[in-house]
Amino acid sequence: MDIKDHIRSIPDFPKPGILFYDISTMLAHPDAWAVAMSRMAKSVSVHQPDILAGIESRGFLVAAPLALKLGLGFTMVRKKGKLPGETIAHEYDLEYGSDILEIQHDAIEKGQRVVVLDDLLATGGTMAASIELLNKVGGNVVGASCIVELSFLNGRDKLNGIPFDALASYDD
Repeated sequence: MDIKDHIRSIPDFPKPGILFYDISTMLAHPDAWAVAMSRMAKSVSVHQPDILAGIESRGFLVAAPLALKLGLGFTMVRKKGKLPGETIAHEYDLEYGSDILEIQHDAIEKGQRVVVLDDLLATGGTMAASIELLNKVGGNVVGASCIVELSFLNGRDKLNGIPFDALASYDD
């Protein structure tokens, strides 16, 4: 099955000139979703993770069911102010400004092998910041994965050598 057949492109979303790759059509198709999760399970398990980290918010849709399928724990990387209890924050630069990601202070045990997941890798800024945050709290990030990669934006170059996999790659 070609996963790209189940990902639709929406022009001019969220603003003019942007082509948005929408995974909701894949999520709604049970066979495509099952194939995607099976393929991701295979590529993620190579890294022998202890826990999976999903990046807000569509990364949760990937990481949580994948963690369940692999018998692993799951944790959330969220924007500032979205997690209860004590958190550890990491500020990172965007093209125009900055943002802050957080994780609960006790979500990762020191030395745990972590794979970071999101739905899409574009410029790599949020994924790189998530990797830095997870390392900051004592995790050992051993891999990263997404459903879609916009390879023309060279986002994987920002991941500092962390192994990265995507189910579907778009070159333009």
